[in-house]
Amino acid sequence: MNSVPKGLLSLSVAALLSLSLLSCSGGAKKSEEAKEGTAVTADVKSERKTILFFGNSLTAGYGIDPEDAFAGLTQERLDSLGQDYRVINGGLSGETTAGGLNRLDWFLEEEPYLFILELGGNDGLRGIQLSETKNNLLAIIDKVRAKYPSTKIILAGMQIPPNMGQEYTEEFRKIYPAVASEKDVTLIPFLLEGVAGDPALNLPDGIHPTEAGHEIVFETVWPYIEREL
Repeated sequence: MNSVPKGLLSLSVAALLSLSLLSCSGGAKKSEEAKEGTAVTADVKSERKTILFFGNSLTAGYGIDPEDAFAGLTQERLDSLGQDYRVINGGLSGETTAGGLNRLDWFLEEEPYLFILELGGNDGLRGIQLSETKNNLLAIIDKVRAKYPSTKIILAGMQIPPNMGQEYTEEFRKIYPAVASEKDVTLIPFLLEGVAGDPALNLPDGIHPTEAGHEIVFETVWPYIEREL
């Protein structure tokens, strides 16, 4: 079922602009991308239930140790609680919704108990047609459900700066609640709430969260995960 929206964070233009370089990591070398799109845990074959984080550089933990990114912190919290789950970090720097849809099959070789979808930010920053972004998100959810009907899905909402115009920016924000409602999945209103635009919580590029920033992102995400478990 959809979560009850907490109310989206009202970002200042300066805060939103700090996100505008999110897609800069799209030019990363393939070897670096391969490193980021790896499992948080080494035991690939396991009887434990899987939690799959599927997204871009935010999920991948760009610029920090993957164990310190919010996906890695999720594994740490689960272990501390004695919960028998295995977290896989399927983040890839520069990823778009179209790219995610194309590489999804590889990550669906094993059934995920919980699927956290964090994509779309790079679409918005590149001015990709809104209908395409929405359709790709819908298609990703459909593909997961077609193969694993019992998998629980969480959609992480994103916001973009007004570089493409205020109308585009607002319509982009509306994509996430619309997709969550149409597909009846849980929605995190804004993944970077409390982090975006704060220099103390982002790397020197002003884009990607620091370890401290990822701790806040984790605290934003964890209640939704905990509820599904």
